[in-house]
Amino acid sequence: MFNNKSILITGGTGSFGKRFSAYLTKNYSPKKVIIYSRDELKQFEMQQHFNAPCMRYFIGDVRDKERLISAMRDVDYVVHAAALKQVPAAEYNPNECIKTNIYGSQNVIDAAIEADVSRVIALSTDKAANPVNLYGATKLASDKLFVAANNMSGAKGPRFAVVRYGNVVGSRGSVVPFFHQLLDEGVTKLPVTHEEMTRFWITLDNGVEFVVKNFQRMQGGEIFVPKIPSIRILDLVESISGKREYDLVGIRPGEKLHEVMVPQEMAHHSLEFDDHYVITPAIKFFDKTVNYLKNKLGEVGQPVADKFEYHSGTNPHFLTIDELKILDKVAL
Repeated sequence: MFNNKSILITGGTGSFGKRFSAYLTKNYSPKKVIIYSRDELKQFEMQQHFNAPCMRYFIGDVRDKERLISAMRDVDYVVHAAALKQVPAAEYNPNECIKTNIYGSQNVIDAAIEADVSRVIALSTDKAANPVNLYGATKLASDKLFVAANNMSGAKGPRFAVVRYGNVVGSRGSVVPFFHQLLDEGVTKLPVTHEEMTRFWITLDNGVEFVVKNFQRMQGGEIFVPKIPSIRILDLVESISGKREYDLVGIRPGEKLHEVMVPQEMAHHSLEFDDHYVITPAIKFFDKTVNYLKNKLGEVGQPVADKFEYHSGTNPHFLTIDELKILDKVAL
């Protein structure tokens, strides 16, 4: 699918962008892989490891629509991974989060339509479902923009979809490297915000593979949600530190006890497939009727039950402590 094609990744110097670039260059022969981000140091550091002839590095911010249009010239596929993601930082800097996560998303959409790219996938988060923090609210707004963009682009324009998944094992800024850093510094008890906290858990490789598969599946307007396991925070503490001792520090501003990826309120718009769910658009597209029960790969889904909810605390699949230890080694 990506052979002799040009792919642009916003926020491409992040954990996802690096792993996605590695996947593309290993499994395909892309014409160009364009890393679009605003940090020249991170781009310089990434170039030391990702220097294949197809790699391109563009300095730019998603807040700058004209630069995005220029960067997307002759691009076939876009992954929108750029975002301000730290929950407490977003609570204290709301305007900055809104400028990047909402206005930046609209700029990506406008640029993709202007440049006539083929397909765009935006990365979302479990925090966008029933949001209680500003980060989640901005990502929900972004999700809505990308779904509605399929109306803006017209019958022959770009198709837009969203991929929503949970916490990524070992990604930059996540809890796993933070816990390891504390242990390396000599901390004897890891900080826990609440003993009952649960989270969805996915590896970076699985996230990349899910995005690739959804470029093949997408018809436009879907929010793709993978079926992934959950973890209990105390199990994670034990798997990393070897003991279940911790310091209770209280829930941070804007933090949830559990996460939801398919809200109960969207059950009547949701479909279940073998390894994922799809939240279909709540709006009707003007130019076409899409049968989301059968995707572009020929996979067939079925409506979920009434009042269905995909919730990290009631998920039937929880990782064991031994499984968490294995994932921890993979993340390192």
